[in-house]
Amino acid sequence: MSDATNQVLEFQLGDETYCVSIDYVTEIVDVGELTSVPNAPPHVEGVMDLRGHTTSIVNPKVVFDIDGGDPSRIIVFDPEIADDEQGAVGWLVDEVHQVSQVDPENVDRSPTSDDIDSVRGVVKRDGGFVIWVNPDAIRTA
Repeated sequence: MSDATNQVLEFQLGDETYCVSIDYVTEIVDVGELTSVPNAPPHVEGVMDLRGHTTSIVNPKVVFDIDGGDPSRIIVFDPEIADDEQGAVGWLVDEVHQVSQVDPENVDRSPTSDDIDSVRGVVKRDGGFVIWVNPDAIRTA
């Protein structure tokens, strides 16, 4: 195993497991009351107040065309690291699993990674695969 492992947060969207670098994540919260935003893109579910900050809540299932599941958690991303000029952003996810170590040797480039910036690669696991996504590629605009 390489010394250059990365920590990722694994979560569920529909029937599949995804992950993001833990460096992007500031907190994980329960789904609360969302306020709709008129004329927002279809993947923006609304906004909510998190500790005095207006946070845009995005549904990555709309972006990735995923069916099924019932969102129960919100992964909140650090706007400084996630490079989002519009402030804090949270993703609606069905379930948060764990923080795990990923060895770069176990990451295959996504077959679509040349075309789509949202997928960093596919992490090989004993029981299957985990899709490593890039939160920078999913914007609120």
